[in-house]
Amino acid sequence: MGRPLRLALGLVLAAALCGSAAAVEIEVDGRPLVSDAPPQIVNETTYVPLRAVTQALSPGAEVGWEGRAVVRGAGLTLTAEPGAPYIEANGRALYVKDGVLARQGRTMVPIRALARAMGAAVEWDASTGTVRVYSGGGPITAASSYYKEDELYWLSRIISAESRGEPLTGKIAVGNVVLNRVGDGGFPDTIYGVIFDDRWGGQFEPVRNGTIYAPPTGESVLAAKLCLEGADIAGDSLYFLAPALTSNHWIMENRPYVMTIGAHWFYR
Repeated sequence: MGRPLRLALGLVLAAALCGSAAAVEIEVDGRPLVSDAPPQIVNETTYVPLRAVTQALSPGAEVGWEGRAVVRGAGLTLTAEPGAPYIEANGRALYVKDGVLARQGRTMVPIRALARAMGAAVEWDASTGTVRVYSGGGPITAASSYYKEDELYWLSRIISAESRGEPLTGKIAVGNVVLNRVGDGGFPDTIYGVIFDDRWGGQFEPVRNGTIYAPPTGESVLAAKLCLEGADIAGDSLYFLAPALTSNHWIMENRPYVMTIGAHWFYR
């Protein structure tokens, strides 16, 4: 392979890994965003510099670094850690599929996730390639008021009991199955009802063996919050199992396969 071709392939790979400079402009309340870090497009998601957009929307907000980016002010406490698949705003976990990024010494987050946290609106003007952000009526509602205590309690416990050793994506997927059942007419219409559904001897092994009552891991609580905020890993899956840990393979033989995450296979 010649040197020019190797160089070209290297540049393509670097762009794929790092995300290309976005061919978009950002306006905040009608004014062009001023920042030394340009927006980035990653998998069709617009990432923006956290500090610049935050201070444009809320000039009095303080943005610092405490091992992760931290925003405080105007009723909002927000943290964003590069590499994490979420940002936390007023105790709520907002899913970031491709993770929080670090570019040119700046923390980059998806504009829609940041706008949601800050109570702002986002519009896309395709004719000019401009993302317009408008300040709104206040920051995101705090977790203590938003999450229903019993839903977070039971969802985090079934996630923990079923997927303690699984990655975060696997934990979210288990939570997705529970919530998908809540929304499906073939199952009870509450999280508690789905978990304790006793048809066919019970739906979940942790209910039968009592591990459902064990305190959940911190990551399982995080996964439950992400699920309740709409994070979707498992699509329309209604079932999951770990084939290596059970001799009952009825689901595998009778339901359409969706995906595998860790030890769990998911079906709809």
